[in-house]
Amino acid sequence: MIRYFTPTAADVAFVDPGRGRGPVDRLGMLVQLCTLPWLGFVPDDVTSAPPAVVARLAERLGVAPAALRLYGKREQTRSDHLAQVARYLEWKTVPAGSPAMKELEQFLLDRAMEHDSPTLLFNLAREYLMAAKVIRPGALTLAKMVGTARRAAGELTSQTVAHLQTDELRADLERMLVVDAGLGMTRLEWLVRPARDASAASVKTSIDKLLWLRGVDAHRMDLSMLPNERRRFLAQVARRSTSQGLERRKDRKFPILLAFLAQAAVDQLDEVVALFDQAVSARESRAKAKTDEALVERAKKGEARQLVMELILPVLADPSIPDERVGGLLRERIGMRRLREITADAWNPLPRDHGRLSELESSYTYLRQFTPNVLAAIDFQGGPGIGGLMEAVAVLQGMNRLGSRKVPAGAPTGFVPARYADYLDKARKSEQDTAFRHYWELCVILCLRDGLRSGDVFVPGSRRYADPATYLYTPEQWAPRQADYCRLVGKPSDPAEAIEQGRHEMHEALTQLEQPLAQASPGDAGSVRLDEHEHLVVPPLSAEDVPSEAKALRDELAGMLPFAPIASLLIELDTRTRFLDCFTHAGGRKLATTSETKRNVLAVLIALATNLGLARMSEACGVSYDVLAWTMEWYVREETLREANTRIVNHHYGLELAKVFGGGTMSSSDGQRFPVRGRSTTARTMVVHGGQVLSTYTHVSDQWSTYGTKVIVPTAREAHFVLDDFLGNATDLPVDEHATDTHGATLINFALFDLVGKALTPRMRDLTRITLVRDGTPAETARRYPHAGPLLAARWNEDLVAACWPDLLRMAGSLKYGQATASLIVGKWSAASRQNTLAAALKEWGMLRRTVHLAKYLADPAFRRKISRQLNRGESLHALRRDLHYAQQGAVTRPHLEQQTEQAWCLTVLTNAVVAWTTEYYSRAVTELRCQGREVPDELLSHISPGRSDNVNFFGVINVDVDAELAKLGTGGWRPLRPAQLRELGLTP
Repeated sequence: MIRYFTPTAADVAFVDPGRGRGPVDRLGMLVQLCTLPWLGFVPDDVTSAPPAVVARLAERLGVAPAALRLYGKREQTRSDHLAQVARYLEWKTVPAGSPAMKELEQFLLDRAMEHDSPTLLFNLAREYLMAAKVIRPGALTLAKMVGTARRAAGELTSQTVAHLQTDELRADLERMLVVDAGLGMTRLEWLVRPARDASAASVKTSIDKLLWLRGVDAHRMDLSMLPNERRRFLAQVARRSTSQGLERRKDRKFPILLAFLAQAAVDQLDEVVALFDQAVSARESRAKAKTDEALVERAKKGEARQLVMELILPVLADPSIPDERVGGLLRERIGMRRLREITADAWNPLPRDHGRLSELESSYTYLRQFTPNVLAAIDFQGGPGIGGLMEAVAVLQGMNRLGSRKVPAGAPTGFVPARYADYLDKARKSEQDTAFRHYWELCVILCLRDGLRSGDVFVPGSRRYADPATYLYTPEQWAPRQADYCRLVGKPSDPAEAIEQGRHEMHEALTQLEQPLAQASPGDAGSVRLDEHEHLVVPPLSAEDVPSEAKALRDELAGMLPFAPIASLLIELDTRTRFLDCFTHAGGRKLATTSETKRNVLAVLIALATNLGLARMSEACGVSYDVLAWTMEWYVREETLREANTRIVNHHYGLELAKVFGGGTMSSSDGQRFPVRGRSTTARTMVVHGGQVLSTYTHVSDQWSTYGTKVIVPTAREAHFVLDDFLGNATDLPVDEHATDTHGATLINFALFDLVGKALTPRMRDLTRITLVRDGTPAETARRYPHAGPLLAARWNEDLVAACWPDLLRMAGSLKYGQATASLIVGKWSAASRQNTLAAALKEWGMLRRTVHLAKYLADPAFRRKISRQLNRGESLHALRRDLHYAQQGAVTRPHLEQQTEQAWCLTVLTNAVVAWTTEYYSRAVTELRCQGREVPDELLSHISPGRSDNVNFFGVINVDVDAELAKLGTGGWRPLRPAQLRELGLTP
């Protein structure tokens, strides 16, 4: 407001020409002059301007602020002054029907084709008018224009796709909304319902859906004439609507269903391939587990044989024992019973894979239940270097069509990994055609699965399994963006300059490491050092010394915090953040603005975050299950939850005490396991966790706020997901450094973090096993770094990096600008074959960045401690999430990924709400102590965590009464702190 309400000398001269205008008019006119650029219009009641603003302007004019109360007694005076102000500021009014108003109507129509939210359209119109310096018409007028634009967008959408609506297609769309006797549900409901597991039956059902969609040509529907956001919005409405609801939308029904079918064709294709991968991998994992068990038993038998050999060898090696006595002596010492037991078990040499493919062969019949269907339904294509595999896939497809039992003599086998080749050779030599067919087909399926993961095999028309090259900017698209990108991330576009910059950073870090290594003796137990064999020794960090004063202050502040039920906390926090305004109707019709709608949204948030579920929440809060289910379906979605979470995180970032916790520049990420009940494609059985679990991967800032949440399969590599929410950070947090545990410290991540202008600073274990690189010969490196040199075991391939540097920048830019999803790219390149030059160059750059990081990590204990402190923050918030997610023993019961993602985000929103609320009241408690003359240093406050739940009640009857809770808040919307003197007397809870 200071920006807008600081008039220039020219502004003052304009309202105070020196004659003919009294103090009342001068002040009123100046208020209008400053208000117009601020709001884009001037309220009818100018006297309602904020008192602080009026006082500031009155002081500038040298008049009394009270003079404004007398302004505008004549409406004509106010309107005349506004007209003069508009001319002075070069603003204009636009009458209805004028060309400028037509332009606004067209602007709103264009935006309504992209977005259907009335509030968003209203705000976009306001911004458009302000940019054009047009005085905004009345709110009601503008709201009517928004409504007209939304209706026009619906009509235009129908007209745009009308040419696609043939009589045959319209009949198919109508049948989608009628219950199918064979399915027991409508086709729409059938298509919307995702698979719950990766069984053979689920794969075949998913293929049936794909084939049905192809039968109505959904995969050929070209809706490119509609904006992406419009297509996404219409598909979302279809997915959340009932058949009856769509029947009531006669004017929008067919465009909605067309958009849904076009998107479903892509989604269903991805689901088929994903289920194929998961089903094959599940059987492979089962074979591995059985093989591991067999290896354990073999090891036990091998130990028994080894013990016998310990008795045999000394006898055989003793020349004093006559040959004729050896047999009798051994039988006497070992015993015939023991010899018979050992010789009874055949001891065959193991194949290279220890028998895993042989064990998988027992699942051949099961795999044949769905693999022929997948091969027939999916058009697999391959990149360069895997022609043999693609030829084998074509041969297998032909065998399936013809019902052949024998693999053709000329079928390719060059694609078969070396660890499996012996199976095929043995079966061929012994002329076991059936065994050869089984092993060969299993190799085709496994290699096809691996190729899909690495991107060597791709599926046209897929989103997740498309050709990796299509995820990135083309060289032609990238050329005009490269210069701006390099300036943004601080990277040179010239390869030679980039190599020199990387080399300089490496030598700077190694010089930093050389000093502590030179100063530490082999017996110095507390320092990073080299032992007498020149092996690296890294002692563990000692526990961080938290001052006793900080612990006492933490307890004192916690004792001052008021108690609040979770519903009351959320209602109170909404008064300061308006985070509930983010929950808009999926149909774009309205916001959650009424007390009743807010109550319902809050009840759903609490039900999902605490894991109570809607049925139990209905009993706890008195709102019917149907109302809660409808609210969850239409208001509580991932996009609205993300927006609400962003608003809370931004609010927390603006708090003064949050800046004491950290600057918001560092974050960390880690996974947290939750048990799962029932079948789910995201759940995996993990013995260490006692059953089925899934993982939520969260990104936490150094201010204790969580800005990213993703549900992932617990057996998936977490490293693939580190960059997703880091690059997708939509909050105000200026994060530029990210910590992980060892899971995230892959070469691909080291390289990509650096190429997008950020820093990956992981905490790593087994440092002695990690290869560091040098840029010279061993002799040159040893002369330059006598102590650090022996650690640099490999030479950096800078020529490969230089040759691929433009493509490395193009890849990183595609991620930075949102052209591609980071987890998808990281997963593909991590699994890429050695022949992939770009992947090899990326890993080579990652080797350099890892060397730089580890040199700094080893040289600076404070740096190591900072990383550990940040990771501990994330782990500490895991405890708060577990406290919140208490019902049903913390077990997730929602089966589908979309549902689980929404539940995970509800938990994140409530976690951040508790953190923000606690930070606010900590701050008020600190202010009270300081007002009493107490010294409360920021250094002590930095050791205090707002991630606590002692003052929040998650249990009992949940009364979500918005108006009643707001009435309980005191002046300024706050709860009173608990008085210290009453606490000391034990008179407060």
